[in-house]
Amino acid sequence: MPPIIALDFATADQAVAFVAQFPAASPLFVKVGMEVYYAAGPAIIRQLQAQRPLQIFLDLKLHDIPNTVEKAAAQIGRLGVAITTVHAAGGSRMIAAAKAGLRAGAEAAGVKPPRLLAITHLTSSSQAMLTNELSVAVPLPDAVQHLAAVAQAAGADGVVASAQEVPLIRAVTGPDFLIVTPGIRPANAAKGDQVRVVTPGQAAALGASAIVVGRPITQAADPLAAYNQINQEWSQA
Repeated sequence: MPPIIALDFATADQAVAFVAQFPAASPLFVKVGMEVYYAAGPAIIRQLQAQRPLQIFLDLKLHDIPNTVEKAAAQIGRLGVAITTVHAAGGSRMIAAAKAGLRAGAEAAGVKPPRLLAITHLTSSSQAMLTNELSVAVPLPDAVQHLAAVAQAAGADGVVASAQEVPLIRAVTGPDFLIVTPGIRPANAAKGDQVRVVTPGQAAALGASAIVVGRPITQAADPLAAYNQINQEWSQA
């Protein structure tokens, strides 16, 4: 799939205007995260869908008791988005509840249910944070691998993880499990608050299913050129 552009904007108008820069005929996959969704609500999804053909990754990272997550997921399932997320740390019952909610909501709305991804550990996480703040004693890659196996067993379609952990995840989940990888930075680009980063070409070589790229595209002087360069490196690696 093409690189997923993270629409990390404060308003729906900014997100819609940004998407308008891209040719209508080109495949486009965008991520709507918490910032703009909390500002605009489901209306941002409808605005983007009405603007042009595209796929939407709604990244709200649900994490609550299973009953609450199932009901929230049912609302997401109605929206016609392609992918959405929960935190794997919520456990297998919560992941299964999210899957059930997505299916129920999509069926009620007559749309295809979103694929469900479980967040393993954020690409801003480090071993020191995991050990000192979360009291997780195992190495970070092992923790990610374990959460991926739990997520698959609970019915998730894939996970979100650093591309650095893709080979470990593949070893316990198989080739058809989606591994969507944020923390993508072109060579010589600033890391920002990311810790476990790779280039688009490295992500492809490691076997990632998809990459998510935000600031290197959205804050570029020429976003379309930046996107094309990243897409070329990703697709030709």
